[in-house]
Amino acid sequence: MAPGFDQLSDHDYDDDLENIDFSDLKERYDVRMEEGLDTFVVIDGLPLVNQEQKAKLIKFLLKRLNSVGRIKDGEESIFMPMNDEGMSEGFAFVEYQTPEQAVAATKQLHGQPLDKRHTLAVNKLTEIEKYGREGRIDEEYHPPEIEPFADREHLRSWLFDPQARDQFVMFRGDNVGVFWNQKKEPPEPIVDRRHWTQLFVQWSPQGTYLASIHQQGVQLWGGSSFKRIRQFPHPFVSLIEFSPGESYITTWSNQPIVVEEGKGPLTIDEEGKHIIIWDIETGKPLRAFHAHDLTPPPGTDAAALPPKAKVQWPAFKWSADEKYVARMKPHESISVYELPRMNLLEKTSIKAEGIMDFEWSPAITQREGIKTYESLLCYWTPEIGSKPASVALMSVPSKEIVRTRNLFNVTDAKLHWQSEGKFICVKVDRHSKSKKSVGTNLEIFRIREKGVPVEVVDSLKDTVINFAWEPKGDRFVLITAGEAVAGSNVLPKTAVSFFAPEKVKGPGIGGFKLVKTFDKKNSNGIYWSPKGRFVVVATVSVQQHSDLDFYDMDYEGERPENDTAAHLNANLMLMNSEDHYGVTDVDWDPTGRYVSTSASVWTHQMENGWRLWTFHGTLLAEHPTEKFKQLLWRPRPPTLLSKEEQRTVRRNLREYSKEFEELDKEMEEGANQAVIDARRRLYMEWYSWVQHEKELLAEEREELGLKDPEEELALQRTRSVEGEGEKVVEEVIEEVLDETEEIVQ
Repeated sequence: MAPGFDQLSDHDYDDDLENIDFSDLKERYDVRMEEGLDTFVVIDGLPLVNQEQKAKLIKFLLKRLNSVGRIKDGEESIFMPMNDEGMSEGFAFVEYQTPEQAVAATKQLHGQPLDKRHTLAVNKLTEIEKYGREGRIDEEYHPPEIEPFADREHLRSWLFDPQARDQFVMFRGDNVGVFWNQKKEPPEPIVDRRHWTQLFVQWSPQGTYLASIHQQGVQLWGGSSFKRIRQFPHPFVSLIEFSPGESYITTWSNQPIVVEEGKGPLTIDEEGKHIIIWDIETGKPLRAFHAHDLTPPPGTDAAALPPKAKVQWPAFKWSADEKYVARMKPHESISVYELPRMNLLEKTSIKAEGIMDFEWSPAITQREGIKTYESLLCYWTPEIGSKPASVALMSVPSKEIVRTRNLFNVTDAKLHWQSEGKFICVKVDRHSKSKKSVGTNLEIFRIREKGVPVEVVDSLKDTVINFAWEPKGDRFVLITAGEAVAGSNVLPKTAVSFFAPEKVKGPGIGGFKLVKTFDKKNSNGIYWSPKGRFVVVATVSVQQHSDLDFYDMDYEGERPENDTAAHLNANLMLMNSEDHYGVTDVDWDPTGRYVSTSASVWTHQMENGWRLWTFHGTLLAEHPTEKFKQLLWRPRPPTLLSKEEQRTVRRNLREYSKEFEELDKEMEEGANQAVIDARRRLYMEWYSWVQHEKELLAEEREELGLKDPEEELALQRTRSVEGEGEKVVEEVIEEVLDETEEIVQ
């Protein structure tokens, strides 16, 4: 019989322990890193507690851990080591049900505060192989090297231009350049680089960054010399989208991501995905997603649905305050994620059977009777069986449906928010019972009024092909088109209609009424000035026509005597009609003073180039450009002036404008300000040098006891006049020996 443990001495116990064969147990219970530990995470940064407080801490921690997944066996799956003094060590091991949940925990809980004094640090257990491998950790502490401070270029330096000029980027051939707008003169280049991008360029919404697209990923540039600020390595990226406040960027590639471990910020978590949401400040990916299948749902008549794009883009849409980003799973649901953790709001998607589209309000609004400001999301669903089509307005994060509207005989619908979130217009294309004819009516939701009433504009006989709200205004323009003649290649004529609210007493906004309709047009594009009031209605990307009509909705002249729209908040005037053959794009500068029209080689190869116009339709400059591709004005961030300060500027606008009118006059007369400044600087340098030399010469003469030559000459003249009575006559003769003219670049 083997002796018991109590009969063994310490020496015998140690000897026997060394002789025991554990190989069978090791083989049976050995856990391979790649097979079993990918569901484990290590939680660091926990408070130090004793045995009595441990259970309370685990229970508190469990609520936080379950917000991103499910712990395998509840509290038993949280292992918190205790030391010899009966205190915890400040970390714990946690096992989730799936590896995906463990990954979500590391991304969504890492860096989150546990309380006022403790911040969680969450890492995968398998990361120990990556960071803790032998030789990677030094046993001795070495303080980190702090790089010396280096000045960086101001990312909004272009706003300090003394002439208050705007910039634009132009892509032509293999060259991309950023230029100052010189109005009638050729644009002044700031930078012009060859092969700066491979696909296209894009400004961020507030103009801070310029994005270039490459096979390896996306790069952001900024500052006065356009140095590289950030890069996001997404192989074969094709599309990008910025968040409204420039905090995040979404990238998309048609090809699934292939990750090479240890190279770049992408990890196995992004493997096989198509879409990545990045944090611009850190340059790190927040979360990656697969692309959705856009096929219609089972049981749906595909022929009755409108043609869909091959790519659902933008794949993610942002709330105005960047607190949420949402994604639609076609025909099924909307998933709303909280930023920056990218966790699914309330862990569930919003079910919406048959959903076709959704849009966030572009501003955080406050409805009447609601004390808090809220993010609003609007979506629509088609008719399914006996269930009518529907438009729903939802408040986030509560997910409360604040308004619904049922629709019938719907072929298609489009959602159009007003820029301040005061209205949303649902453009509804309806078909007759025979489905042979199609008409359009507008359902306008008045967001800020009690109960969110809906105003219907249904006096439209034809189909609306384009609609656009006035920025920061209450008016809109739409273009309607009749049915095309069967077998004819001629496009049907269009009509341009202007709508404005009725004048009412008090702060409210009256009903929307037709101001005027212009018939027999070929227009298909509406381009409002970013400041409102002025609008260009154009015919773009149509070979037969290229019309440009410049309208003023607040014409300052007198109204005609027979004006039927005198009771509306508008005084419409067609200021000018022009033509730009082959025009494909129309863009306003951010001030609303200038309009550029361009003909891109991406659409056709005839007379490519761009033109610059005033807001009232006067041609300033024409620039034919070979292989012209793209021109984009640099956006400006929101003004820092208060509303009262803005009103003061508007009241004194004539005084402020005098300075800029003088600058414009100098440019019209051919004066190059840069040359004038350079000549003035050279003259001042020469004048300062001459004065300095005169002072040195005077000091030397004084040291030698010599009189000043000018004083000596004056004294001699005085003696001559006094002694002889003669007059001293000075004659200065100038002779030009040589004259050359040099053009200073």
